[in-house]
Amino acid sequence: MEILKYDEIDLQEVVKRSGDDVNNVIGTVSDILADVKESGDEALKNYTKKFDNVELGDLKVSNVEIEEAYQNIDPNLLEALKSSASNIEKFHKEEIPSEWEIEVIEGVKAGQIIRPISSVGCYIPGGRAVYPSSILMTVIPAKIAGVEKIVCCSPPQPDGKIMDAILVAADLAGADEIYKVGGAQAIAAMAYGTETVEKVDKIVGPGNIFVTAAKKLVYGEVDIEFPAGPSEVLILADDSAIPEYVAYDMLSQAEHDPNASCFIATPSKDLAEKSLKLINEFADEASRSEIIKESLSKYGKIILTNTLEEAIEVTNEYAPEHLIIACENNEEVLKSIKNAGSIFMGNYSPVACGDYGSGTNHVLPTSGGAKMYSGLSTEAFIKKPTVQTISKKGIESLAEYCVDLAKYEGLYAHADSINIRLKK
Repeated sequence: MEILKYDEIDLQEVVKRSGDDVNNVIGTVSDILADVKESGDEALKNYTKKFDNVELGDLKVSNVEIEEAYQNIDPNLLEALKSSASNIEKFHKEEIPSEWEIEVIEGVKAGQIIRPISSVGCYIPGGRAVYPSSILMTVIPAKIAGVEKIVCCSPPQPDGKIMDAILVAADLAGADEIYKVGGAQAIAAMAYGTETVEKVDKIVGPGNIFVTAAKKLVYGEVDIEFPAGPSEVLILADDSAIPEYVAYDMLSQAEHDPNASCFIATPSKDLAEKSLKLINEFADEASRSEIIKESLSKYGKIILTNTLEEAIEVTNEYAPEHLIIACENNEEVLKSIKNAGSIFMGNYSPVACGDYGSGTNHVLPTSGGAKMYSGLSTEAFIKKPTVQTISKKGIESLAEYCVDLAKYEGLYAHADSINIRLKK
């Protein structure tokens, strides 16, 4: 990891993320999807044996297994999950949009109503790291939105069971069914349905490159939230930032994955140099030191700009999943931010609080997706059908131009459907 001067870099090149491309696994994933679509539960069990080295009997987690998980889980962890769930629920309830109606012109009323998606599948990884918090982030907003059926899939451990924390989190959040299936095969099961797993309407949740490829391929058969890649953070800071905090914020994202991307953009040479020194020191002592060092060596960068405005430009071009603003005037800086998944304001707002407790969602767009997408929210699980009520007076007013437009486009039956009402 090194300090790069803004005047000496090609910004477009510098902000590139991991070279891992889902296109490299499309062939393999396509075969898995086709196999599950054709062979159902049998294919799921075969792939679980192949990839997880587990021979499954029942795919579905039983109520007994969930009860045992509550008995086995550490009481402190249980209370932490409950507290986190409470904050997530409180925040996401505020995201529910209101129905509305206006009078467009006399005799024409139009508006939107709110309806939940009927069924949702939530994928939870279980490989390099296990994230019960991600279950809370996906299931709770769906529950708040009014989704009738929420399914969770997660790969089994060597003993053939899903980890206690994941089962408890899924139950606390309100999942209706949990299945011991991971990888691309789990996405296929939720997208197409099998003898045991029912087809859903939308699939959400993080996963590895195979899961991401599978979600891309089944899009259209079902909806997805957005493609997701390795975790990332950008820290936009000036002299008011505290180097120790900056260093640990970098490490906290780097420890996720060797392909995680971690940036600092700052006009402060002093902060850049102190942060780099501390990052190197703390990385040596970290429990996930090997992962952190690999991540930072490949995708860790400190960009030293001439001005704060240039640092903001770097931020908007990078479009980070997580953005920490640690500047003397955070509120003014925020006004210039265009692209970010979730924003953390000030020296006492680490990303870790958003990951677990502040209530905001941590399922966020990566790889520049924040230029196009927002993070997962309650609105991701609802639909907004439009409704219009047109009176006789209203159709008389609309006919003046709707008929002409229909005829211009050669759709004469459209025009006739209006004219027949005028004649009556």
